Amino acid sequence: MTGRISAPNLASLFAEAGNRWGQYPAFSTRRADGTFHSVSFRAWIDRSLALATALIELGVDARDHVAILSDNCFEWILADAAVQFCGGADVPRAADVTETEITYILDHADIEVAFVENVAVMARLESVRDRLPKLRHLILMSPLEGEGHLPKNVHALRDLEIRGEKLRLQGDRHAEERIAGIIPEDLFTLIYTSGTTGTPKGVQLTHAAMASQIQHLPFVLTPKDRALSILPVWHSYERVFEVISIACGVHTYYTTLRHLGEDLQSVKPTIMVSAPRLWEGLYQRILSKVQKASLLRRILFRSARLTAHEVRTADSFFSGRQIDLHGRSLSVSSLLAIRHAIGWALCIIPSLLLDRLVLSKLRAVVGGEFRGTISGGGALPPHVDAFFNDIGIPVLEGYGLTESCPVLAVRTWEKLVIGTVGPVFPGTEIRIVDLVTGAIFYPDPTRRDLGRGKRGEIHARGPQIMKGYYKDPEGTAHVLKDGWLATGDLGVMTFNDCLKIVGRCKETIVLLGGENVEPLPIESKLLESQLIDQCMVVGQDQKHLGLLVVPSLAGFAGVGIAADDVTALKARPGAREKLRLEIRRLVGDATGFKPFERIAAFELIEKPFQVGDELTMTFKLRRHVITDKYADRIEAIFGH
Repeated sequence: MTGRISAPNLASLFAEAGNRWGQYPAFSTRRADGTFHSVSFRAWIDRSLALATALIELGVDARDHVAILSDNCFEWILADAAVQFCGGADVPRAADVTETEITYILDHADIEVAFVENVAVMARLESVRDRLPKLRHLILMSPLEGEGHLPKNVHALRDLEIRGEKLRLQGDRHAEERIAGIIPEDLFTLIYTSGTTGTPKGVQLTHAAMASQIQHLPFVLTPKDRALSILPVWHSYERVFEVISIACGVHTYYTTLRHLGEDLQSVKPTIMVSAPRLWEGLYQRILSKVQKASLLRRILFRSARLTAHEVRTADSFFSGRQIDLHGRSLSVSSLLAIRHAIGWALCIIPSLLLDRLVLSKLRAVVGGEFRGTISGGGALPPHVDAFFNDIGIPVLEGYGLTESCPVLAVRTWEKLVIGTVGPVFPGTEIRIVDLVTGAIFYPDPTRRDLGRGKRGEIHARGPQIMKGYYKDPEGTAHVLKDGWLATGDLGVMTFNDCLKIVGRCKETIVLLGGENVEPLPIESKLLESQLIDQCMVVGQDQKHLGLLVVPSLAGFAGVGIAADDVTALKARPGAREKLRLEIRRLVGDATGFKPFERIAAFELIEKPFQVGDELTMTFKLRRHVITDKYADRIEAIFGH
């Protein structure tokens, strides 16, 4: 049985999944011994309907907001479906939510009922309960250990399930009535963005918006697919993929970064969504192993990589999947065709041999049955992107925002243009707008090329765009006008009709000389270095650019400069000079950077940037946090 489910709202879609996919495994949770416990689609829906019935008896009304404070687990999707079956909207957040975030979000979202993953989250919430007068009930998702008793108005999730099962045996069908009453413009979820700047905003996403992502899905998934879930499910990116998986009957396995390597081997996934950081880490681990291998193995690896790259780029060129930012002339295209034809002819046979001998072993790292990953939530460094596509692990990079539910563009297997985030998502309109004048660069019907190749702010319009920010008409009006969402991202439409992201409007650094610098391309280039784990370009209102660097101790050890920590590395003779030369090599004329884009000075940071502090949940730099935290280092860079 194949074919994705289409339904007027997500609650109906979930219920239909229980009927359509029945005894197919829906979700699997990792046990302590590394095995997985599976729950079928039918069992998930029956339990969710029972839980919804109990929630309705508890007083959850249609269109109420219900918080879910939890990381990825089966109980999360159980609670989520139950909230939908009540006709409500969930307000999700991770289990490590701070007391400040809890207080702000639950009060702002008018939360009366909240699911909490464990006793630690419950205690955190209880500590601020006096500041949340609207909050009436907590539901503990994990079993209570020992013989302890729950505080007043705290309920065990399993107890509510049992209560709902009894009510349904007695003929209670309030949940079905609520499902039938949901309209497309009702809220499916209210997601508070962590964001890279400012106070969290409540993004209102409707059933119609989420359903459109399924209806316009540009590739096929079936019940034969197996997905690993590793990104935070409360984030819109992982969330939409889980909904798509449900609609297509895909079996989802919950894993963690700690167990990812082991679970890739045992689950043998065919698909997963991921953040760039995961692939950056895997890329560095592969290179580190290669550096420690024998001379023969290093030669074989480099030969396999080189020939695979030649063959893949030739195939991309002749199939129209090589990025084109300028509109190549016939003469340039002819010269490139000759060059790629020669490269393909010389490399195809050794590539096939080395693929079996070398690259097939690298693909085995992800289980051996991997169809591809959809990377999003941040920019994938170009060298990492090219590497995995070269070795036969397709990376379908996508782009979007929480405010767009989230997908606005995504590569497909047929349109895999490296260096871009792929074609615009079906049913979506994109325009590129001049930041200064507001003029529309693309699409410009007066130009033969429609304005392809011109850089400006990306605006998007389509069925997936948010309803607005909750209780924030001014914030909504600032980004949403006449149905067009101003993304705050800078982009270019390529001549082979794919979208390329080139930076953030607010991230643009303006130097004293008036030059505008986009830090993202510089940072992406610098991350190609084995000496750099993380970095951030600085220089607002300065004469030149500077750089904060989290160095790679393993990378320095690989070039003969070993140190136990960054403090010791700073004292090692030649370490700074080695890094200075590496930065100069990567960012200069030879690599296409302008003189004012060069790094004039840098400072080393002892502690890696962490999610929840310097990084968002999708590993984007929180530049304002880093700037404040390392103000003294930035001053040292510029000699203040």
